[in-house]
Amino acid sequence: MGHEEFMSQEEVDALLKGVTGESDSVAEQNDGQGVRPYNIATQERIVRGRMPGLEIINDRFARLLRVGIFNFMRRSAEISVGPVKVQKYSEFTRNLPIPTNLNLVHVKPLRGTSLFVFDPNLVFFVVDNLFGGDGRFHTRVEGRDFTATEQRIIMKLLNLTFEHYTASWKSVKPLQFEYMRSEMHTQFANVATPNEIVIVTQFSIEFGTTGGTLHICMPYSMIEPIRAELSSPIQGEAMDVDRRWVRVLSQQVQAAEVELTADLAQVPVTFEQILNMRKGDVLPINIPEHITAKVDGVPVMECGYGIFNGQYALRVQKMISAADTMKEGGYE
Repeated sequence: MGHEEFMSQEEVDALLKGVTGESDSVAEQNDGQGVRPYNIATQERIVRGRMPGLEIINDRFARLLRVGIFNFMRRSAEISVGPVKVQKYSEFTRNLPIPTNLNLVHVKPLRGTSLFVFDPNLVFFVVDNLFGGDGRFHTRVEGRDFTATEQRIIMKLLNLTFEHYTASWKSVKPLQFEYMRSEMHTQFANVATPNEIVIVTQFSIEFGTTGGTLHICMPYSMIEPIRAELSSPIQGEAMDVDRRWVRVLSQQVQAAEVELTADLAQVPVTFEQILNMRKGDVLPINIPEHITAKVDGVPVMECGYGIFNGQYALRVQKMISAADTMKEGGYE
């Protein structure tokens, strides 16, 4: 065996490390830095980016609901909108009081079931207010179900919420909310698996020093098909405002007073002729068969002229549109 066929010390060390498994463990440690294992069998999703469209919907809903509650209770409410939270369903249910009012709602045409959750303190305050109270006395929440009267008032409050939440979504996607059933414990309201991602918005409804909260929870899989619309600002409301402004402006313009002028004749003269004119001078004119009536210098109609009921008058023969004026070379 020649000298060149012997292995070097570095090659021997590398071979020994391979036998003991040290090199594999080092490689695995290096490759694993900064990498988080992901189980494809779970429902976890990475939701990136804000949804400004949904934030605008929530703000619009808060304004509409404030008016709706005043009409329903004859009492003003202050409604503040919390941030849009993206969290696991188990995290959302863990922070809810027990018992609480959980309303399972089917949202058409989206797939899945959403939750509209009323804080029991809010429910009891609304009931107390509708029956003449002012919310000063604390109502025991724990250990009892809602009475039939309280459930009827909850349905009225829920229908009010549906009405204004539907109006808030109208410019993005027309939705219909169909009530399914109510529960008081989260274990019976499984609209998603514990690890599934949900979109949650909290609305704080305050009546002075008392009040409660409304949570709207939607599985992310429900709104994922319309994520593109929610990720961009909504233009629908601004367009509706513009249409209303144009309609009101057009109505106001129709009542504005304008001055209609009609030149019977025009005589071309020079400045020198004007300076030399004296009393009694005569300017010959050619009376046209038709004259043009104008508003602020803009031709609007062709007219004949004459006397009607003892007064000089114009008879409209043709209305002039802006397109006709442009064809003839613009305004004079």
